[in-house]
Amino acid sequence: MSDFRIKTYVLGEVSTNCYLAYNDGTREAVVIDPADNGAYVLNKCRELGVRPVAVLLTHGHFDHIMAVEDICRAFPCKVYAGREEDRLLQDPSMNLSGSMGTEQTTVQADVLVKDGDELPLIGFSWKVLETPGHTAGSVCYYIESEDVLMSGDTLFAGSLGRTDLPTGDMRAIVRSITEKLLVLPEDTMVYPGHGEATTIRYEKQYNPAVMYRKR
Repeated sequence: MSDFRIKTYVLGEVSTNCYLAYNDGTREAVVIDPADNGAYVLNKCRELGVRPVAVLLTHGHFDHIMAVEDICRAFPCKVYAGREEDRLLQDPSMNLSGSMGTEQTTVQADVLVKDGDELPLIGFSWKVLETPGHTAGSVCYYIESEDVLMSGDTLFAGSLGRTDLPTGDMRAIVRSITEKLLVLPEDTMVYPGHGEATTIRYEKQYNPAVMYRKR
């Protein structure tokens, strides 16, 4: 049986999924999209007895980054983000922090990743898939050995990310979904930035991106 485990915490003003993935043997963890309430996330780490070693960002919108500083202050984590997302992460007017009553926030990524990169974290290989569309630098993380995809705000259950925010592009997100994500094995579990988990099999049948692509 695999030692890969994943917990989901819904945080922040717009109910963002923050994921805590960890190795049940080594107790090392990765925090994906620490949306808000860093104290809560850190408390969950203590409850589980895990130690974060990295923060993975699927993109730079405020509702995915508000607790990055808290996590990195408590643990010596490196922050990973897409190579095209650096400008958005560091510009509050683009990452929309300061809206909805939140503080203006910027994040400096330690590692800017590109398509095809393999990140050896917590005993598993995390493959980077560049999936522009929701933002120019959106990325997904695919753990092939576990049949798991962290899809951020690119692919949702029966839906796709909005493209009317800074650097968004509807044609790009449809291409990203149909050419990068829906070609993955059908049993792949998809963990999105908002809403319920889904599978590639379900999305190949019901996601509107498939219909948009045929037009």
